[in-house]
Amino acid sequence: MNFWRWLITPDPDPGFTRTKLLKLVIRVLLFATVATLLSSLLALTPLRPYLNTWWGSLVFILILYVPMARFLLVDSFVPRRGTGAAATSGKSGKSTLSSAQRRKDRNRYAGVKKGPPKYGGRR
Repeated sequence: MNFWRWLITPDPDPGFTRTKLLKLVIRVLLFATVATLLSSLLALTPLRPYLNTWWGSLVFILILYVPMARFLLVDSFVPRRGTGAAATSGKSGKSTLSSAQRRKDRNRYAGVKKGPPKYGGRR
């Protein structure tokens, strides 16, 4: 597995393991390096006076930091999928619920009162 794929692939293990913390440190160092290089390069352009204002810094931060937040938080909030052992089968990952259970889930809100009929109901 190449380095970039290893870095951006979420780790399914719960909690902050040694591997997750190592990935986080590497991501933060890469991000700090990229942010510093971009800031230095933009300071060499005619945009320097604007970047030295509070609103110029704010625009730079929003343009750079907001898209990078997803990259930095890859391992922090991994969604749980198929937490129950009966919810998935071994290799295929498909649902193994019985037809009665599926019908029960489908009809769960069957008794909820519906809104009035559209366009006057029956004719």
